[in-house]
Amino acid sequence: MTQPIPMVEIWRGDLLESQHLGHAVVCDTSGNVVEAWGDDEKVIYPRSSCKMLQALPLIESGAADAFGLTTEQLALSCASHKGAAIHTDRVQVWLDTLGLQISDFRCGPQKPSDKDAHEALIRAGKQPCQIHNNCSGKHSGFLTLNKHLGAGPDYVEVDHPVQRVARAAFEEMTGETAEFYGIDGCSAPNFSTTVSGLARAMARMAKPSGSDARAKASTRLVDAMRTHPDLVAGEGGACTELMRAMDGKVAIKTGAEAVYVAILPEQGLGMALKIVDGGTRAAEAAIAGLLVKYGVLDANHPMAKKRLHGPITNRNGLITGQMRLSPGFIQL
Repeated sequence: MTQPIPMVEIWRGDLLESQHLGHAVVCDTSGNVVEAWGDDEKVIYPRSSCKMLQALPLIESGAADAFGLTTEQLALSCASHKGAAIHTDRVQVWLDTLGLQISDFRCGPQKPSDKDAHEALIRAGKQPCQIHNNCSGKHSGFLTLNKHLGAGPDYVEVDHPVQRVARAAFEEMTGETAEFYGIDGCSAPNFSTTVSGLARAMARMAKPSGSDARAKASTRLVDAMRTHPDLVAGEGGACTELMRAMDGKVAIKTGAEAVYVAILPEQGLGMALKIVDGGTRAAEAAIAGLLVKYGVLDANHPMAKKRLHGPITNRNGLITGQMRLSPGFIQL
C-alpha cells in the first residue's frame, strides 16, 4: 500500500465529521519492518522528533563529558519544551557554564506556551527571548558541541561542522541518505528520511548493539528522556504525560506537522508515524494507540484516554464529540 490510510476519526453525534490519514511503521533492532500502515517508504521531514539523533554527536564527541553535562541537560537537548521556569532556568545555567550569551543562540525568540511563564513575562514587562524557544535545549547542545570543536558561531549553517556531524549521525541511524533538507522552525537544518528510516533509527536507539560510542550515547539520551519526562515537553504536553503514564519505560517525542516517534527499550522496537494533514491531535491519538497495541500503555489510564478519545467539548463544557482510532488502523 502506497497511500496513507485513515487513522483517526472525529465523530459528532452519529456522524463521522472528520478523518485524519497517515503512515506508521514499527521496526525492530535489525531494521526489519515489524508492522506498517500506509506507505512505509514515504519521505518526510522528522522535524523535532529526531532531536535525539541530532544530540548523538554531543556525547560521541566527548563534549558532553568535557562540560560535565547532567542527565537533565541531556534530556533538554532532546526536548521541545514549553518555556516554563523548569526549562528556561536550566538552559540559562547551561549557557552560563559555557560562558556564552543568549545572543549566541541562532534560534529565534518564542512566546512560552507555559501559561505561568507567559504571564510572568507580561507582569514583568519583558519580551520572550531565545531562551524561551522550545528548541533552546537542542541549541544549547549545539553550542556545547560547537565550543568543543572550536568552530565558527553560525552553527546552524548546513555546512557547519556541527551540522555535518549531526547529518552523518542521522543518516547512519536511519540507514538512508537524506534526499532533502529544510530549515526547521528553530533555524537548524532538518534532514529528510522515510517513515521506516525514522522507525529504524528509533529501534537502534531502543536497544543499541555493542559498546561503542554510538551505543553508549544512544542509551544515555534515551535514559535521560525517560528519567526527566517533565523536561522533554512540560505540564500538559503529550510527551510528558504519556511517558509518565508508562512509568518511564518508553521514550516518545513529537515533531511539528504531526510526526511522532517512540523508543521501546524492553521490546527493542522503534515506532514512527506521520499524519499527512499535520494535525497534532491525530498524531497524539495515533501514537497512543500504537503504544496501547504493543502493551506499554494502559488504555484505561487517564492520559491515554485523553489522547485516544478526547472527549471533544464546546465552550459551555458540553461533550459534543469524540476521537476514535479508525478500525483499519488499530482496534483496541
